[in-house]
Amino acid sequence: MSRKANNYSVIKKLKDMNMITDEELVSIGSITIEDLIALKFELSASNMKNRMYGFDIWKRSDYIIKESILKFAISATKSKKDAARFLGLTYKEFNRIAKFYKVNNYFTDKDI
Repeated sequence: MSRKANNYSVIKKLKDMNMITDEELVSIGSITIEDLIALKFELSASNMKNRMYGFDIWKRSDYIIKESILKFAISATKSKKDAARFLGLTYKEFNRIAKFYKVNNYFTDKDI
């Protein structure tokens, strides 16, 4: 499947859903990824009385990070084949992994 560059973007999707503003993006850009993840966890934990989504966050962190990397690779490249190359995967591996992480429709679905 071939597509134009920048057709998919996590930022665009979140902005279209009014979940993030340009000002917030500037602030986020100045935060390290480690601090950003810790901030998200802290916000989530405070809303849930320190019960993180009902699962063991340490054991699920690999899944969360890999799903994020897949979304980034798709948004940063021109095609799924380019995303596979970017990640050091074969196209077949990429498709299997994208299906497992359920990211194939992320950019076309209207809700997260």
